[in-house]
Order: sequence, then C-alpha cells, then structure tokens
Amino acid sequence: MGKRTIYRDQTGLELLAERLKKVRKEQNFTQEKLAYESGLALSQIARIELAQINPTASTLFRISRTLGVKPSRLFDFELPST
Repeated sequence: MGKRTIYRDQTGLELLAERLKKVRKEQNFTQEKLAYESGLALSQIARIELAQINPTASTLFRISRTLGVKPSRLFDFELPST
C-alpha cells in the first residue's frame, strides 16, 4: 500500500475563513458565542477563521446550524483557477 497524500488547498481555506468570519458577524456572533453554542472549542473556531486548519464537513455543518444559515452560504465565494 502506498503512502497517502494529503491535499491542502490553502487558497480555498483562506476564502472559506474570510466567508465564515463575514457570515458569523452578519449573524451577530462573536467567536466565543459561536464556540459556546456549537459546542466547538474557541481555539478551533479561531484556527478555522485563520485558515490554519482544514475543518471537516461535519464541523462546518455544526457551524451552519448554529449560525442558522445554509451550508452553501459559507461557500459563497469563487475559487481561482489553478
């Protein structure tokens, strides 16, 4: 079995981070409030918004539910072509 390659799209993560931060503020949530109400760690929210970690789909679903928005709203951005 070969070595697994981990793919990380830093540009995509940065765009997601910017979008999450914008949506969070539009919904009048601080990072602290989002962490508390979602049950996620404050440090995890901060690292997502700094594009330091690659959040799972389940984490993004939890954030969407907590913010009261469709998951697609977090992905409302254009990825540049490679």
